[in-house]
Amino acid sequence: MAENKNESRDAYTIYDDSTIGTVQIADEVVAIIAGLAATEVEGVNSMAGNITNELVGKLGMKNLSKGVKVNVSDGVVGVDLNLNIKYGYGIPEVCRKVQDKVKSAIENMTGLSVSDINIGIAGVNLENIE
Repeated sequence: MAENKNESRDAYTIYDDSTIGTVQIADEVVAIIAGLAATEVEGVNSMAGNITNELVGKLGMKNLSKGVKVNVSDGVVGVDLNLNIKYGYGIPEVCRKVQDKVKSAIENMTGLSVSDINIGIAGVNLENIE
């Protein structure tokens, strides 16, 4: 499989067959996969983004890659996630599950290798405390 960066966009060629064509994956797609996988883990309340992402969310536009930064180089992906955790869950345990889930989702869906998944805890959701 060829894994070359397409310089005109933030997309990477993961398959190149001169008889059929090529398959490219945009960085944004990898970020969306990572964000969705992370929010499926029990204990994760939401993704945390910068102020621009927060404003976009309040206006009703959904940014599926909010709180996710990916770096794809030579077929290897590095991921940075910012999460809001639900109160009462162990942060190390939730983060370990998020790392496993995100790594598995990216590798299974794209065929790219994941080198590292760095997680920052931006907040704790206190809504369900009595």
